[in-house]
Amino acid sequence: MRHKTLIAAAVALTLSAQEPAPPGPPSAPVAAGGQPIALDLAGAIERARKYSQQYLQAYIAAGLAREDRVQAKAALFPTLNLLNQYIYTQPNGTPSGVFVANDGVHVYSEQAMVHAELFSLAKRAEYQRTLAAESAARARQEIAARGLIATVVQNYYALVAAERHETNAGSSLKEARVFFDITSKQERGGEVARADVIKAELQLQQRERDLAEAQTAVLKARIALAVMLFPDPAQPYAITDDLSPGPTLAPLAELGALATGNSPDIRAAEAGLRQSDAAIRVARGAYYPSLVIDYFYGINANVFDVRGPEGRQNLGSAVQGSIAVPIWNWGATRSKVRQAQLQKQQAAYDLTFAQRGLQSALATLYLEAQAAKSQLESLRSSLDLAAESLRLTVLRYQAGEATALEVADAQSTLAQARNARDDGLARYRVALAGLQTLTGRF
Repeated sequence: MRHKTLIAAAVALTLSAQEPAPPGPPSAPVAAGGQPIALDLAGAIERARKYSQQYLQAYIAAGLAREDRVQAKAALFPTLNLLNQYIYTQPNGTPSGVFVANDGVHVYSEQAMVHAELFSLAKRAEYQRTLAAESAARARQEIAARGLIATVVQNYYALVAAERHETNAGSSLKEARVFFDITSKQERGGEVARADVIKAELQLQQRERDLAEAQTAVLKARIALAVMLFPDPAQPYAITDDLSPGPTLAPLAELGALATGNSPDIRAAEAGLRQSDAAIRVARGAYYPSLVIDYFYGINANVFDVRGPEGRQNLGSAVQGSIAVPIWNWGATRSKVRQAQLQKQQAAYDLTFAQRGLQSALATLYLEAQAAKSQLESLRSSLDLAAESLRLTVLRYQAGEATALEVADAQSTLAQARNARDDGLARYRVALAGLQTLTGRF
């Protein structure tokens, strides 16, 4: 009967070693009265956008740039204002009073004023500059969004891998318990030495510590992701385990074309170059005259009425035109032009660096994805071989042909193979998500 029990235990151990246990439902701390929120990767990214400081700052910066553009465009058009004014001058026996600049003791002004700057190269160039600045701000907003996506993807799959490691640690602990039970029963039957039981117990204790470490890693990964997704990091949630080999890699040339056409870094650098070019025109605009027209219609009289004394007409209009011609300002304009030219030179360098940085990032991510993809089959094969090795080693141990040390070594190898397989899947998915983000597909 003892031999049948031992054989059944050995069969249970070998069967559990053949395949890693599928990941169970993600562990989520359930708050009192709360239910875990189910999230997939897309849902996690959407939530992160609501609470990311960098993304919100970029969003506000884009809004500010848009308002700058609206204001610069409005400055190109005439403005309409209503002037309401009353001037009292101390009398001194003359019609004008104490201040001769006034034409009476009482002066009333009720006028509509239209102001238009008909010719101003600086303002037109300023409008072009704000257009480029808005484009740059929008591109930087997308840069912030892509950076946020990369961080969420890394934290998301770090949590998925940690939960899988926890599941793997549970499977390894189960196998260690089964083996400890086998050695304990064989020791009582006088079939193995006490050293085998000690070795099995040491292995069991190590697996218990591994499980505790895995559980701690899960909690830390959950907190790191929760900080990005929720206002309260204690919010319970559960994520979808979507680790799989995933789609195949597209050719590098195809990804390169997509990355170049959809790169916000390059768009931001190009917009910065256009902005600096417009800034040069703004600075040079100070060399040219500006023409301003003001049109007034209303009342400007000593009596607040359409008709004054002796029936004189008080309601009427006036037009005032002025041309401002710059003559000398101690080289300030020339300095501003040189400053703008230097800024354009820097913007050109930024564009070159952005293009080179994109090429470097694309090549690095592609090599990472290729390496991770090529290792998946090897990792799967290693996992199968480790499971088969443990199965055969247990059978040999049952037949007295293997030692407890060999069984413990086979268990450790299988535990490492399980985690390595999951880490390889997470590595490939992170690299693939990086390529998708870089090409604008995410």
